[in-house]
Amino acid sequence: MIPALIRCREVPIQNVRLRLATIFLSILCLLSASAFAAAKTQAGKPDVSRFQLENGMEVVVIPDRRAPVVTHMVWYKSGSSNDPPGKSGLAHFLEHLMFKGTKTVPAGEFSSKVAEIGGQENAFTTVDFTVYYQKVSPEALAMVMGYEADRMVNLVLTEAVIEPEKNVVLEERRSRVDSSPGGILGETVAAILYKHHPYGTPIIGWAHEIESLTLEDAMGFYKTHYRPDNAVLVVAGDVEAQQVLELANGTYGKLAPGNGAVPVNPIVEPEPVAARSAEYFDERVTTPSFERFYLVPSYQTAQAGEAEALDLLASILSGSSTARLYRKLIVEDEVATSAGAWFQGASRGQTRFGLYGRPRGKYSVEDVEQAIAGVVDDIIEHGVTQEELDRQRNSLLKSVIFERDSQTTLARLYGTVLSLGGKVEDIHEWPERISAVTVEDINQVARKYLRPHRSVTSYLRPKS
Repeated sequence: MIPALIRCREVPIQNVRLRLATIFLSILCLLSASAFAAAKTQAGKPDVSRFQLENGMEVVVIPDRRAPVVTHMVWYKSGSSNDPPGKSGLAHFLEHLMFKGTKTVPAGEFSSKVAEIGGQENAFTTVDFTVYYQKVSPEALAMVMGYEADRMVNLVLTEAVIEPEKNVVLEERRSRVDSSPGGILGETVAAILYKHHPYGTPIIGWAHEIESLTLEDAMGFYKTHYRPDNAVLVVAGDVEAQQVLELANGTYGKLAPGNGAVPVNPIVEPEPVAARSAEYFDERVTTPSFERFYLVPSYQTAQAGEAEALDLLASILSGSSTARLYRKLIVEDEVATSAGAWFQGASRGQTRFGLYGRPRGKYSVEDVEQAIAGVVDDIIEHGVTQEELDRQRNSLLKSVIFERDSQTTLARLYGTVLSLGGKVEDIHEWPERISAVTVEDINQVARKYLRPHRSVTSYLRPKS
């Protein structure tokens, strides 16, 4: 599920299937059902240690001794939603610049040292956080901690690196967004769905604002947000908790905390009042598609039990070959080649519940839209069944066995939850909360949130 990472990978909103396939690499970093429960060990109890250094940095250790490998991740609790107005793409731009060297380490040395021992390294930016990651042998853990702690406070930037790196980012934007019809429409849809919150601004930034970013902008963001008391260290693999704590104290623990409180984005998205839509024609599109996004609460903003119910609602709609959308649109009516639903639960603010489909043969996008709407309307009017709930819930909880095989999945899970303001207990208690969801809980969130006035509908069509 987590291939060798591509640094700064940003998945367009429109391409839902690609986004789900690269769930942990994108702006939308989902807090999936199976990943939550994967935090359980084979004995059924969590084997996780959590510490806080004196400078405020959080440390989480997840032992996994099946192989001599360690995943080391530093999560800064600041992402693109913390970009100052008119400076979109700044958090992502700084992520690129963090590889340019420090007062004591020349540019490229950190990466070359990791490569020399056969390790992997990466970084990515989302709307809510920025992450730096290495996967190495246990004996190299002290080395990567030392390098990462050094660039947390000693980054050196010059005008000579700013313009070339801006060109790299602009080319990345051209290749990932401007050359992708789905990416172009996806940016438009996000801007419509979030009419006030910065979640509507692309992580990579608008091109004209990227071009205006300066050395002062980058260093200002760095000094404001890159500090130990705004970071979470997650170490998973062949390690002991006490060993990691000692190494963390000897590296990150020597750093001074920042001055004053970390700035928090105070903007709250207002409640939607009208259905909206967007349509894009492009000659590169061969098969039209339909998507609908609803503004819904996340695990951080929902009332008790609502996020869990939304997770299960998405699974009932699209979690298997017996789910409603697959059975109705693909098997019975044969109106679509693909159809599904998803819930993006991991977000500090309001988030999305999505529906999508592609027509088959003689059918049109409008036929698929009507068919999906019919399934949703039936749930709103008649509700889901206990049999559906039990089947999809059991499927989710059983699937976590396979998730335990990836220490990187677990590291990303804990980093995500803590970076969004959650607690370790939120992860460990999640299976019980899912088990407590009732049919009526699911029916209530469907009737409350899957309403036209909360939605943005998009149509991607061939230009001809």
